Amino acid sequence: MRTTSDRIRHAVSFEVIALLIVTPLGAWLFNHPLADIGVVTVISATIATGWNYLYNLGFDHAMKRLRGTVQKTVLIRILHAVLFEIGLLFVLIPFIAWHLQIPLYEAFIIDIAFAGFYLVYAFVFNWLYDVIFPVPQDQPA
Repeated sequence: MRTTSDRIRHAVSFEVIALLIVTPLGAWLFNHPLADIGVVTVISATIATGWNYLYNLGFDHAMKRLRGTVQKTVLIRILHAVLFEIGLLFVLIPFIAWHLQIPLYEAFIIDIAFAGFYLVYAFVFNWLYDVIFPVPQDQPA
């Protein structure tokens, strides 16, 4: 299992790198001012950071209990990323609609696009993070 400081490093680095990529890309793709998309992405990232910590902690505990290890296969990594994004969709759509003053269906489209980006990004980032900062093998849950 990862330490608290490692989980914090993971969550913060995940969001900072993503913001540097997704904010200008979102402003360009959806033709909204960079500042408006910036607010959406920063607040969304703040919410996602808290969700990231709690979700990964719970996911690791479930894996340790069900599989006896926190080592992830490719299929488990895909499931991990998909479930993370589904949970986030339910929280972020109303906020995006409210802040950008757009209908819920437009916020859904924007959020799905962001989720698609984050789905691929989460898979790649988490894989690389595990390579760079391997999970300690023999620690109790």
